Amino acid sequence: MLLPLGLLAVLPACLFSVKVSPLIENISDHKDFKKLLRTRNNVLVLYSKSAAAAESPLRLLSDVAQEVKGRGTIAWIDCGDAESRKVCKKMKADPNSKEKGVELLHYKDGAFHTEYNRAVTLKSVVAFLKDPEGAPLWEEDPEAKDVVHVDSEKEFRRLLKKEDRPLLMMFYAPWCGVCKRMMPSYQQAATELKGTYVLAGMNVHSAEFEKIKEEYNVRGYPTICYFEKGKFLFHYENYGATAKDIAEWLQNPQPPQPQAPETPWADEENAVYHLMDEDFDKFIKEHSSVLVMFHAPWCGHCKKMKPEYEMAAEMLHGASDHQHGTGHTGMEEMVIAAQTLNASETKVLSQSTSPGVLAAVDATVNKAVAERFHISGFPTLKYFQDGEEKYTLPQLRTKKKIIGWLQNPQAPPPPEPAWEEKLTNVIHLAGEDFRESLKKKKHALVMFYAPWCPHCKNSIPHFTTAAELFKEDRKIAYAAVDCAKEQNHDLCKQEGVDGYPTFNYYNYGKFVEKYNGERGESGFATFMRTLRERDHERVGKKKDEL
Repeated sequence: MLLPLGLLAVLPACLFSVKVSPLIENISDHKDFKKLLRTRNNVLVLYSKSAAAAESPLRLLSDVAQEVKGRGTIAWIDCGDAESRKVCKKMKADPNSKEKGVELLHYKDGAFHTEYNRAVTLKSVVAFLKDPEGAPLWEEDPEAKDVVHVDSEKEFRRLLKKEDRPLLMMFYAPWCGVCKRMMPSYQQAATELKGTYVLAGMNVHSAEFEKIKEEYNVRGYPTICYFEKGKFLFHYENYGATAKDIAEWLQNPQPPQPQAPETPWADEENAVYHLMDEDFDKFIKEHSSVLVMFHAPWCGHCKKMKPEYEMAAEMLHGASDHQHGTGHTGMEEMVIAAQTLNASETKVLSQSTSPGVLAAVDATVNKAVAERFHISGFPTLKYFQDGEEKYTLPQLRTKKKIIGWLQNPQAPPPPEPAWEEKLTNVIHLAGEDFRESLKKKKHALVMFYAPWCPHCKNSIPHFTTAAELFKEDRKIAYAAVDCAKEQNHDLCKQEGVDGYPTFNYYNYGKFVEKYNGERGESGFATFMRTLRERDHERVGKKKDEL
């Protein structure tokens, strides 16, 4: 039989004094347990060897149940009870083998998921149930014991007021990759400087910390601020990220160093022809075969491709020199490169004719040319023949593929329609209409993506199917923002996007939290279904009160 623990009649006498949430399910029958797993997708079960052993954990789990209401379920099975012991045996739970006589097991989507082996604290258990697949909290790392972990604005203000020692505060987000890479060095510095300096950390990604983010100009993560006697002095930025770097800087705190400007690609020594609005048409007409890479200085994929593109350009340039009797090194390199190509391509490469030239256009500077050819993502490669645009070539990313294709230019396979061009129930938003559109929806899950991103491509079908399931519910929206489009760059940065895909949950246009759950149809749908179930519970309670 499945009963809420709030019914005191079913509780052992030793628990009468324990405040236990009625949200916790007391299980004694295997059929009831199977039903619970069928109807709830996120269940944490406390198995205890006796009612006495469960007393302390139940106090904690009562608070947890309140915090995760509508998103997770807590259940208790007393393996010391004759009837409940059968359930424990069937579920292969053995709390008697544990030091404290209790065992916490998690069940996800009706099946066993994992044993809970993280810190048994309110904050840690709640974080786990909100994201069972997520990484542990920073403070759970034993190596981070000397970092002061701050949970609320009240704690933060109190720390500033009472702390006389110099204080370094890292404002971070749990999903931030740069933060995760820096944390080991930061916590090492905290240990080495303990007693002299205070190094603290605060997860501020939630909307409740907007005031703090505005006050200390937190525009990205991590943002590290230096305080003396409660007064903010500097941001720690553009300095090293090792424990030694942090320690040395704290001995002589300085304002942020200006970053050395990056040398434009066009000013570097390379064999790529760098074109501008003014000379683009002339160059294209003068060369019968031109591959043009449209790029942006901030584009990581452009930077990754640049060496491959330059090497290919060098080989083609060398072939051109050979043709005009000025050298043979490039031709030899092309023949060496051809060893990885097929026989017919090798034969063509061994001839003394360059198959074309490679050019590049900085689309952020030369906007007229970029707009004319509808460049919306980077890098974009276009092939021009006899002065006319012929193909867009997204598949060319390496030296081998570039040279191989130029030997035998062929039309690429027809591109698949862009996600936003397909008829789906996902709403595609842009910077200008983002907030206004979301204000109309009670629950909106937004996917920030880039069309070239492999993880995004994997998630799109599942996200689209989940949107189909809720197409009749006008309070729900599954939306998407293409961050590769220039018009959305500021929006994506503003919404804390530092990797793809990023999923944010909004309530009537207000950011609530990052979605870090499963990226399959089940995960996306369950997240929304749980929110709607919570809505219906509230409506039911109001009706009961009336």
